[in-house]
Amino acid sequence: MEIIRRIKTAARILLKGEPKKKNRNPIPAITKEEVAEIKQFFPREKFFILGHARSGTTLLMRLARLHPDVHCNYQAHFFTRKPLLKSLVDSAEIEEWLTRKSNRWNHGRDLSPLVLRAAADLIMERDARREGKRIVGDKSPSSTIHGAAVRDMHALYPDAKLVYIVRDGRDVLISERFRNFVEDSKFLSAEDKRIIADLRADSPSFADGRRSIFTEAFIRRVAKGWVTNIQETDDEAKKLYGKNYFAIRYEDLLNDPFKEMSRLWKFLGVRTVNKALEKKIKAEMESNPDEEWQAKRDEGIASFLPKGQAGNWQRLFSARDKSVFKEAAGEMLVKWKYEKSVDW
Repeated sequence: MEIIRRIKTAARILLKGEPKKKNRNPIPAITKEEVAEIKQFFPREKFFILGHARSGTTLLMRLARLHPDVHCNYQAHFFTRKPLLKSLVDSAEIEEWLTRKSNRWNHGRDLSPLVLRAAADLIMERDARREGKRIVGDKSPSSTIHGAAVRDMHALYPDAKLVYIVRDGRDVLISERFRNFVEDSKFLSAEDKRIIADLRADSPSFADGRRSIFTEAFIRRVAKGWVTNIQETDDEAKKLYGKNYFAIRYEDLLNDPFKEMSRLWKFLGVRTVNKALEKKIKAEMESNPDEEWQAKRDEGIASFLPKGQAGNWQRLFSARDKSVFKEAAGEMLVKWKYEKSVDW
């Protein structure tokens, strides 16, 4: 009976080919040996800047690349926005190709992590080579994937450095709200549109917290996302990257930019930090491309909110806004030393 079964199986494969799997096996993590091999082709040191949207990731990227050793570009979203880098090999068909026994290039191992690492390395090093810089990174906001982004990153870049920037969630909430207003997002509800109309007609009543620019649902959604992003990213980064993890607060960057950037550059492995960079940092911070972009989209709404500042929430939050945000994210504010207690 076994012989007959084998004959039938062989005949079926001969006529129809190998049966196709519906799902691929998990993509394996890159090995230490593979990292060492691929760095012979792509030798530059790598880093990644993560952070919740509207937390200063763009400013940090702009400042980081002022150093003559460091290049940083943005929004590759290798690990932070679908379809993600791993989608290049995330199918049973691709797995079968890269693990096929007759494929003698794979030496009996799934080539997927090498393919993914080589693709990302080429994208980053291509730019860095043009700039003549030896350290290269990508900044991509990680507002929706959280801890999974860190795990996916570590599976391909266990040798990289991870930078995470945190901003007071109350100011994140305000910044995200005004970006949605300026973009006239298709996700705005009827109530959102009413708030925009009222804001245009009577902005003074919104400027001191008498009226709220938020719906309660918006506050809860963004605050919950902010908490989840910080909790998962920080936990996974500490566990997986250890000393190769660098967390920075946006407000500290504003308060003493040269000090904070000097710390970051040394973490990234630069040779020296020249005092002349302080002047370049100051000039870069006086520019705000995002503010200019928002003004072009909707100057009336954009002009209501000073961009990039810390503490806008103090004048714009209504009593209800404070209560709702405190309930959703008060403990995280204390953890990151934005408040001493939940009684604010």
